[in-house]
Amino acid sequence: MFPVRRALLSVTDKTGLVEFGKGLQEMGVRMLSTGGTAKALREGGIDITEVSDYTGFPEMLDGRVKTLHPKIHGGILGIRDNPVHASTMEKHGIEPIDMVVVNLYAFAKTVARPGCTLDDAIENIDIGGPTLIRASAKNNKFVAVVTDPADYMDILKELRELKANISRKTSLRLACKAFCSTSDYDSNICEYLTKVTAK
Repeated sequence: MFPVRRALLSVTDKTGLVEFGKGLQEMGVRMLSTGGTAKALREGGIDITEVSDYTGFPEMLDGRVKTLHPKIHGGILGIRDNPVHASTMEKHGIEPIDMVVVNLYAFAKTVARPGCTLDDAIENIDIGGPTLIRASAKNNKFVAVVTDPADYMDILKELRELKANISRKTSLRLACKAFCSTSDYDSNICEYLTKVTAK
């Protein structure tokens, strides 16, 4: 079991996002967010910190680079009970991120649209999302990774029951689901590009 004190939210599918954010806020969870997710949360009355304000770097390259930063990935990948990791994080002002809420660009839906070009498809290959998901899932001993809005209510229920903590059983289950989601995502890209290059 580990506490959830800070969460990063960056989602394409905003189903249930505001309700989930409100639930986290009620438990005192501090939230980092990006772009449209930050806008939706703010409009829902939820206090968030923009990732760009936290890292000191703006979103750049037409949004291709948002969360790819040591203060984000160090906060996710740092092993909390490793003194060297803890010292390095403190030295560089890296705060632990205990929950990552991410879902990916809708690649399969994009390429299924009539008239979708290769350039359209390429721009809908998510880079930051899978990176966040894989980092969080790898460090599931200390980080809960949430990739499916259908899990929001159960996660809030557990957080309330465990006083803002997540069980290892749940974090491992979420990690498994996360790796399966990135596997499916890459399979969709592989399938599409295989067809394109076979022409």
